[in-house]
Amino acid sequence: MLDKNSNLLVVSAHAADFVWRGGGAIAKYAKHANVSLVILSYGARGESNDLWNIEGQTLENVKNVRRNEIEKAAAHLGVKDFEIWDFEDYHMELTKERTERLVKKIREVRPTDILTHGPRDAFNPDHEAVSKFVFDASVLSTSNGVRFDGYPTAKQARLFGFEPHQSEISDFVPEVILDITETYEQKAAAMNCFEAQPHLIDYYASKAKLRGNHARRCSGNKEYRYAEAFTRFFPYVGGEFK
Repeated sequence: MLDKNSNLLVVSAHAADFVWRGGGAIAKYAKHANVSLVILSYGARGESNDLWNIEGQTLENVKNVRRNEIEKAAAHLGVKDFEIWDFEDYHMELTKERTERLVKKIREVRPTDILTHGPRDAFNPDHEAVSKFVFDASVLSTSNGVRFDGYPTAKQARLFGFEPHQSEISDFVPEVILDITETYEQKAAAMNCFEAQPHLIDYYASKAKLRGNHARRCSGNKEYRYAEAFTRFFPYVGGEFK
C-alpha cells in the first residue's frame, strides 16, 4: 500500500523519458507517497531534433525550452522535488564520480522503490547505460564498505525499469502492469508539455490504452482503462503470492 512511508526515486536519462514511460505511476506515487526525480540530461543533443530545425538555434536555448517543459510536466504530475544534473547526452558518460553522486542521492532519499530505464532499449544507448548506472549505484548504496561522511548506508530498494519505446525490438516483456486510470489525465497533460517531441504524444497515449487492455485481461478488473508496463530487476519477495 502506498503511503508516506513509501519513497520513490525516479532516474530519467533525458528530459521527457519519465513522462512518456512512467508519468502515470509517478503521479500515483506523488498523490499517496513521496517522489524524488533526477533528470540526468536535457536530451539537447539526441532528443530535441525539432528544436534544432529552428534557424539560429543554440544549445543554451534548447536547454531553456526543455527546462520549461520539465517544470510544467513535473507540476502536472505533482512532483515538487526534482533535479536536473545537466549531463551531456548522446553519448552520456557515466563516470565513477557520477556514480558516487547517485549513491549519495540514493542514501539521501532512502527509496523503497527506484524507477529508471530497463536493461535493453534498442537505438538508445543512453537508456541502456543509465539502466546499469542506476543498478550499480543502488547496489553500492547498500554496502557498508562504500563510505561517504553524512550518507549512511541504505537498504536495497526495489528496482523497476521503464518499458522501452521499441518494445518488441528490445525484447521487452511486461513483468509489472500498473493501473494508472486515476492519474492518466495528469500524464496526458504532462505529455502535452513536450512540444519538442510532439510525435510521441499520440504514441504513448495509445500505449497507455493498450496496456490498460492488458491490465483488464490479466486481472479481470474492468475498471482498469489505462496502464503502464515495467520490468523488474529483482524477483518479487513476500509472504504470499501477489
